[in-house]
Amino acid sequence: MADKSLVKEMHQVQLAIELIELGARLQVLETETELSRSRLVKLYKEVRGMSPPKGMLPFSTDWFITWLPNVHSSLFYNFYRRLTEELGCARMEGFVKAYRLYLEQMACDDSEPVLGLTRAWTLVRFFESEMLELTACTCCGGRFVTHAHTPGQGYVCGICQPPSRAGKTKKNRRAAADTATEALPAARLVGR
Repeated sequence: MADKSLVKEMHQVQLAIELIELGARLQVLETETELSRSRLVKLYKEVRGMSPPKGMLPFSTDWFITWLPNVHSSLFYNFYRRLTEELGCARMEGFVKAYRLYLEQMACDDSEPVLGLTRAWTLVRFFESEMLELTACTCCGGRFVTHAHTPGQGYVCGICQPPSRAGKTKKNRRAAADTATEALPAARLVGR
């Protein structure tokens, strides 16, 4: 009996360490493990070298519906759904694997992750509470995060029909301006 409880505790500690390494907040750890708050704080300090951040967790479904977060959230949730529903992974095992797949995809595309682990966890909780659902795009057939009970007929995703300002962030404008500035001397030489 003692062996089982020791194995269970070791599993809980390993899960907590994995979640901390991926960026979990203390509230996520408290919800998903059976470890005490003081034990989690100590683990957090050991793994991260600092105290866990304070503050509330994200609580609005609207963030997941905006253009760029929606694309990233949909990618992550489709990974999660496939792992848990089709491949039989347990909930938290599927969650960690799906988040790692998401991070790998961002690294392959040389992109910054938009979806932090805490937001990904919140997304899963919103699906479990039936506040969000997946809706198929009528153009590409991909399944995207939408508010629950929203009519899906004629739904077009943000990839097939991006908003007019999509991708026009300050960072992108600065990068384009820097590239243009760097190209000016070369253009002057070519023009001679």
